[in-house]
Amino acid sequence: MANFLFYLTLVVMAAVVFVLIRGLFNMMRGGSGNLSNKLMQMRVLLQFIAVVLIVAILWITGGGR
Repeated sequence: MANFLFYLTLVVMAAVVFVLIRGLFNMMRGGSGNLSNKLMQMRVLLQFIAVVLIVAILWITGGGR
């Protein structure tokens, strides 16, 4: 279970990086403000999911004790 959560966390963190970079490129080229807002909301949601998964991994594995 911990291994599954670990790999799922890596996938979610990669998605955070992807959305962040896409938002930065949209902002640099002067793209739609609406798209930038949606990307920001998606990034915040993905970061929340990543934090929850990290806490779950630490709880399941005993926090490295």
